[in-house]
Amino acid sequence: MTRIDDLLRAGRTFSFEFFPPRTDEERLVLVRSLRELEALEPSFVSITYRGGRSSRQLTTDLVAGLRQTTSLTPMAHLICTGHSRLELADILVDLRKAGVENLMALGGDPPTDPDAVPGELEHASELVELARAIGGFSIGVAAHPIGHPRSPDRATDRRFLAEKLERADFAVTQFFYSVEEYVGLVGDLARLGVDKPVIPGIMPVTNVRSVPAMAAMGAPVPEALAARLDGAGPDREAVRREGVAIFTELCEALLGAGAPGLHFYTLNRSTATREIYAGLGLGANG
Repeated sequence: MTRIDDLLRAGRTFSFEFFPPRTDEERLVLVRSLRELEALEPSFVSITYRGGRSSRQLTTDLVAGLRQTTSLTPMAHLICTGHSRLELADILVDLRKAGVENLMALGGDPPTDPDAVPGELEHASELVELARAIGGFSIGVAAHPIGHPRSPDRATDRRFLAEKLERADFAVTQFFYSVEEYVGLVGDLARLGVDKPVIPGIMPVTNVRSVPAMAAMGAPVPEALAARLDGAGPDREAVRREGVAIFTELCEALLGAGAPGLHFYTLNRSTATREIYAGLGLGANG
């Protein structure tokens, strides 16, 4: 097993994110994408956690399965929402028993079900501390270049992020669309005395229909980017190629600005990620 903090100390990392499948059809899509992306020899892959007992088992099973059947280094996501401190400790112990050394510690979205249990821990920093107490984890946390949607202002967001990173080993950002947003985030942290690695998260937009969805997820697509997609014309393939070109340019700019790597949100599909990889001149071992 390989710890992500060790990988980051050794050099740049290139990684992919997947979510656990819930249906046979989703499982087939994921298996195909894993096979195609494993050939690129990513530094690590992360597996999301949606919350609830079923998601808990899906995430644990997928992470353990990747360790046993592939060459991939997995990172398990875990959220505070919906769990007591004891339940979270049990999950962390189960992950360590399965040989998992890499963890993404997240607060999680507030439950929408009025009958749902909100969770005993309120903030990801508390989960980081619990994981440290269990021991053996390389721990990442989330960062938001334009600020967390529930933060009252940018300064408060940066202060909380700096506090999380004092306890954690690295951060992975929410997706964003300009190198200036990333550089601003890293600069803000540096002024707060934090120099832990912050890996930019990349969510390629390869069709016009995705633009409203990105805004709903907290990252509005800039007008200039949307205009480039529109300008590709009505042909879907032309729009997709333009989207790949846009995000290849963003990745080049981020690496040029000193980013410690790239983390691709794949949505369990591989085509755009593989094409951006090729455009960057990356191959096995990044």
